[in-house]
Parts: sequence; structure tokens; C-alpha cells
Amino acid sequence: MEVSQAEFQEIRRLEEELHRPEIRQSSETVASLLAIGFVEFGSSGTVYSDRDHLIMQLAAEKAAAPSPPVVARDYAFRSISPDAVLITYRSIRPPEGDRPARHVLRSSIWQRIDGRWQMIFHQGTPTASDI
Repeated sequence: MEVSQAEFQEIRRLEEELHRPEIRQSSETVASLLAIGFVEFGSSGTVYSDRDHLIMQLAAEKAAAPSPPVVARDYAFRSISPDAVLITYRSIRPPEGDRPARHVLRSSIWQRIDGRWQMIFHQGTPTASDI
């Protein structure tokens, strides 16, 4: 079964949910989005391979003063199997106070598991704003 355009859009929606603080703080929602065995190479250089620990860390994030939402653009999708998709894009965290804007190239692999899409891998690579 090939991945449809509608499924690409669904995967994009799910990916963007993980940018939202209220979603990241919901252990149940994050657990439904991250597959068992999920691995992340974070933009900080940290490797996250303990899914349950990562879910607890995200749930513990404090919602500080509201900050500008992350902007995601330049999406590209590639089917890598009938039930797996590679998504790549750029995320931009707008400047805030003394903190400059932060640009990160991102890639995720989403797999259809038991009829629903779950992220099995994610990588964030910091980059200059003009690349």
C-alpha cells in the first residue's frame, strides 16, 4: 500500500503537534506519537533512546511565558517503504528577547504501526539561517 498525499498531510500534522508545548506535556499523546524503540539525535547533540524517559522529560517541561510558535517550512516527503515515510523540513524558533532565531534542519521517519502513524526516528541539525 503506497502512502497517499492525504497521509503525507496527516504525518505533517502529527509532526507539528510535537512542536506544541501543550502536546509535549501530555504523556499520553506523546506516547501515542512515538513508537516503541523511538530514537532521536537532538539538535543539542543529545541522543535520546529511552522513549519512556523522554516522554517523562517532555511532560515535565514547564510552560513558561508564552513564546512565539515554532515555524516549520520547506517540507519534503519520501516514501521509503509502503508503510514508512521520511519527512524533512526546516524549523525556525523566532527570536525572543536576547535570544536569536534558531534554525534547525529536521528529519523524521514515520511508520504505519497497527494502522496508525508513529515516529520511529528524529534528528535535528542546527544550521545557519541562510542555508
